[in-house]
Amino acid sequence: MQGYTDIRTQGLVARLPAGWRPYALLARFDRPIGSWLLFLPGLWAFAIAAPSWAEGLRLTLLFGIGAVAMRGAGCVVNDLWDRDIDRKVERTRGRPLAAGTVTPRQALAFLAGLCLVGLAVLLQLNRTAILFGLCALLPILLYPLAKRVTHWPQAMLGLTFSWAGPEGIAAATGRLDAAALLLWAAGFCWILGYDTIYAHQDREDDAAVGIGSTALRFGERTRPFLAACYGATLALLALAGWAAGLAWFYLPGLLLPAALLARQVIRLDIHDPAGCLRLFKANREVGLAIAAAFLLGRL
Repeated sequence: MQGYTDIRTQGLVARLPAGWRPYALLARFDRPIGSWLLFLPGLWAFAIAAPSWAEGLRLTLLFGIGAVAMRGAGCVVNDLWDRDIDRKVERTRGRPLAAGTVTPRQALAFLAGLCLVGLAVLLQLNRTAILFGLCALLPILLYPLAKRVTHWPQAMLGLTFSWAGPEGIAAATGRLDAAALLLWAAGFCWILGYDTIYAHQDREDDAAVGIGSTALRFGERTRPFLAACYGATLALLALAGWAAGLAWFYLPGLLLPAALLARQVIRLDIHDPAGCLRLFKANREVGLAIAAAFLLGRL
């Protein structure tokens, strides 16, 4: 019987030429939720600080393309580091590098192509955003190492995936201000929470192969940890809106994402991998609701 996996070979991936499919799976194009989650803190930034609708839409398009490319690049880097571990973990043993359908040399060439797309997007931004964006390469490269030395690799992912928040403020305004730093902190706490949910899919396999995660660190105490992460997220989002000078309408707008996050805390079952994946994916709607709340404050 086939073991549990979140790899999806149907849909768009199935329509690609056979030779392209392993690369699409390597970049996780079969699972766009990761690109959404990388992109959404940038959308918050444009909702707060875009100088006009036209510029906001331009930046949204650029960051959308960049999120797909750089999320793909991050996945390639992660799988190059982890291909030996991935073969031992039920959910990941079918990944192209672990399964041998893509070689490390082919993966490096694909990585170069994805990075070129990301660079092309970055060069459309102002100088502050370009310099700050280049700094993101370091945590992207270091993230796969974190699980080998700490139970907090989700913190490194939080640092990396929340980068689009301050990057978006820099792209929209040419500066990094208090609102940018508060968005970064809010994104960090949000990601620390939802990636802990995600990590519960691999908790037993991770323990067996000797790698760490906050899922292992907190175990049955994950629910209060998750509530703390999401509570901090909402408080920091409220402060970010205040620092950006939004009208007070954004505050009641945050009630919807608060309810969606509370639903995740209540429904969490760490012994149900498929359920953990569903809760993790529900964060796309949370991120969109946060952007909508900030737009209310611009009316």
